[in-house]
Amino acid sequence: MRIVLVAPQIPPNTGSVGRMCAGNDIPLHLVEPLGFSLTDKYLKRAGLDYWPHIDLSVHSSFDEVCALFPTNPCWFFSARAERTLWDVSFEGNELLVFGSETKGLPAGIVEDHKDRLLTIPHNDNIRSLNLATAVGIVTYEVFRQTRGDGR
Repeated sequence: MRIVLVAPQIPPNTGSVGRMCAGNDIPLHLVEPLGFSLTDKYLKRAGLDYWPHIDLSVHSSFDEVCALFPTNPCWFFSARAERTLWDVSFEGNELLVFGSETKGLPAGIVEDHKDRLLTIPHNDNIRSLNLATAVGIVTYEVFRQTRGDGR
């Protein structure tokens, strides 16, 4: 499994995702543009001293990520998807792709991958879940289904 954040904007969210990745040996891929510097003090604070343990890659485009992993299945997460993550059987080798906190996934990615678009169910009291929370929910659902074989 690999976590892909497309144009993340909020340093503490990326830091929290990075910390989870460090604790589970999950590679983290960030797709530019980033809304912060990787030396940002809030990013470092959220990831604490775990940054040396994160298998981190930064890419100039989502196509660059796809070119590196042409055979890995991708799942894309959006608050506006109709199908839920509970409807999918994960294998453990997926790229789990999340958009930015403010805009979600870019329209082109959504259009190109409609058949692989998933959501995390929630009520109408909120528009969406926090990015770091969403990544954690999806990651541990993959672990639950694969019994951690994706690590």
